[in-house]
Amino acid sequence: MQDGFLKVAAITPEIRVADVDHNVKAVIDEAKEAVAKGAKLLVFPELCITGYTCNDLFLQDLLLKKAKEGLRKVAEETASLDALIFVGLPCEADGKLYNVAAAIKNGQVLGMVPKHFIPSYGEFYEMRHFTSGKGFEREVDLFGTKVPFGENILFKCENFPKLLVGCELCEDIWVPDTPSTRLALNGATVIVNLSASNELVSKDVYRRNLVSMTSARLVAGYVYASAGEGESTQDTVYAGHDLICENGEILAESRLFSTGAILADIDTERLVHDRRRMNTFEGTADSCRIVGFSFDNIEQTKLSRVFPDKPFVPGDEITRNARCEQILSIQARGLEKRLKAIGCKNATIGISGGLDSTLALLVTAKAFDILGIPRSNILAVTMPCFGTTDRTHDNAVRLTKSIGATLKEVDLKKAVKLHFSDIGQDMQVHDITYENGQARERTQVLMDLANKNGGIVIGTGDLSELALGWATYNGDHMSMYAVNVGVPKTLVRHLVRFYADTCGDKETEKVLLDVLDTPVSPELLPPTEGNISQKTEDLVGPYELHDFFLYHMLRNGYAPDKIYRIALSAFSGKYDKETVLKWLKVFCKRFFAQQFKRSCLPDGPKVGSVAVSPRGDLRMPSDAVASLWLESLERIK
Repeated sequence: MQDGFLKVAAITPEIRVADVDHNVKAVIDEAKEAVAKGAKLLVFPELCITGYTCNDLFLQDLLLKKAKEGLRKVAEETASLDALIFVGLPCEADGKLYNVAAAIKNGQVLGMVPKHFIPSYGEFYEMRHFTSGKGFEREVDLFGTKVPFGENILFKCENFPKLLVGCELCEDIWVPDTPSTRLALNGATVIVNLSASNELVSKDVYRRNLVSMTSARLVAGYVYASAGEGESTQDTVYAGHDLICENGEILAESRLFSTGAILADIDTERLVHDRRRMNTFEGTADSCRIVGFSFDNIEQTKLSRVFPDKPFVPGDEITRNARCEQILSIQARGLEKRLKAIGCKNATIGISGGLDSTLALLVTAKAFDILGIPRSNILAVTMPCFGTTDRTHDNAVRLTKSIGATLKEVDLKKAVKLHFSDIGQDMQVHDITYENGQARERTQVLMDLANKNGGIVIGTGDLSELALGWATYNGDHMSMYAVNVGVPKTLVRHLVRFYADTCGDKETEKVLLDVLDTPVSPELLPPTEGNISQKTEDLVGPYELHDFFLYHMLRNGYAPDKIYRIALSAFSGKYDKETVLKWLKVFCKRFFAQQFKRSCLPDGPKVGSVAVSPRGDLRMPSDAVASLWLESLERIK
C-alpha cells in the first residue's frame, strides 16, 4: 500500500438462487483467496448472499432472516482478513425492504448502503420488492449494535488517508445523476458498485464504456462486480462481467461467463494528484457521513499492475498508427495556422539527416500541402561542419529531394573557424564552446536565410530534449515556430516510421528507414573513422528512461522514489537498479537546472497530456532547486 497503491478485487462467486448457506460459503472462500493474493478491498455482486433473481421469494420472511444470518457468518468468518469487504443482501428496515450493500471489516458491519434507483422497466421489476434508499439516513439495530444505514456514507481509512470508499448499486451508475457523483465530490477516491447486470448482445461494450468513463468523469477508481453463474436463467442470463477502472483506464476485466476474482492495483495518489490539478473538480462536504476503519498492516503492495516502458507510445499497432496520424495532423495544422496568420508562404528548416529535423520537414511538407503552397517553397538547409558524417549529410540531401523541398548547402567550417579566432577558442579544445559555437552558427544562418526569403524558421527540437535541456541556448533552442515541442523522442521514431510506411514513395521510405537506423547525435564533435563519435544517449542517458521519468513526474505527479519503483518493474530485465537510479538522478538535476531554456520557448503545438510550455502546462521558476527530489532518491537502498 506504500506509494498509494491499493490492491482491489471484484469477485463473482458461483451461487445458487435462495441457497444462503451455499452462497455464504462461496463468498467466504473467494474472500480468503483474494486476500491471500494481497487484496485489501473486496467487492461482491448485488444481493449475492441470496442471489439477485429470487423474485417474489424476497417477500418471504424466512429468506430475509436467513440472509441476515448469512451476513453475520460472513462477518465472523472474515474477521481475521485485513480487508474491507462489500457484500449484497436484502435487508428490512422500518417495515420496508431494501437492496443493500454491507461493508464489513474485522468481523463488524461498518455500514449498510441501500440502492438509490430501483429499476422497473424492461426485464427489471425491482419496485415489486424493494424501496428506494433515497433520503433514508438512520441507524439500524444489527447483531446488538447500531449500524449506519443510508446512501450517503463514506468509508475512510484512518491509516491510509487517501482512501475514501463510496458505494452504489447497479442501476445507480446507469442514471444521469449518479450517487457516485456526490460521493466523489465529498472525497471518495474509490467507488464500488455491487451489480447484477444481465447480458444482452453488445451490452458488455456499453457497460465497459460506462464504467470506464464514469471513473474518468469522477477522477476515481471504480470497482464493479456483477452477478453471474448460478443466477436464474428463467428470462435473463448473467455473465459476471467485472471491471476495475481508474480515471478512464481499464485496469482489469473479467471474461464473460466466468467466476472468481479479478485483481488490480488502484493508485490513490495519482487520483488525488489529478483532482488537485483540476481546479474544475470542485469538491464539497455537504451530506456524507464518515465511517472510519483501519487496516491492520500498511505493507508495500506487491504490484500486479503493468507499467508500459513507453507510456507515450500505444502498445498495439492499430492504436499507435491512429495516434501517429492524429499527431502529425496536429503538428501540421498548428504550423498551417501560423503561416496563414502571418501571411507567410515560405519556410526555412535546418535538415541534418537526424530524426528530429526529419520529422519537422515531414510536418512542414504536410502543412504546405494543406495550404496548397508548393513544397519547393520549403528551404531545407544542410550545414556540414566539423562533426558531420557522410551518412547524415547524404540522408539530408536525399530526403529533401524526395519530399520536393528546395535544398541549400552552407558549409559552416570557415565561418566557425573565423568566429573561434575572434573569441580566442582553440580548435583543438573540444569543449562546450566548441560545440555551442557551431550550433549557434547554424541558427544564425537559418534566421538570416529566412529573412532573405521572406519565411520563418521551423524549429526541430523535441519534448525530451527540452525536458533535459539538451539544446544550445539561442542555438537549436530558438526558432519562429517549433513543430516538435510536444513530441517525446520515443514517439518521434514511431511518427517517422508511420510516415515511411504510409507515404507511398519508395525513395522517401528508403531514406526514412536509414534515418531511423542512425544513432541520435548533435554531430558537434569530429567523427571517428567517418562514423558518428558523439552519441547523445551515451552522454545524457537512454531516452526511453527519460521519457518514462518525464511522463510520470509531470502527468501523474509521482515522487522520484515512486518513479524508481515502477521503472524497475517496467524495465525489468533491461536495466539494472544502479542504471535506473543513475539516470533518474541525472533527469532530476537536468530538469530543474535547465528550466531557464524552457521559460523562453518559441510557440509550438501541444499534442499530448504532457507538455513543458511556460505559457501552458509548466509554469516553473527557473531558479527552483532539485534538492527535495534528489533527497527522495538518497533514501533508496
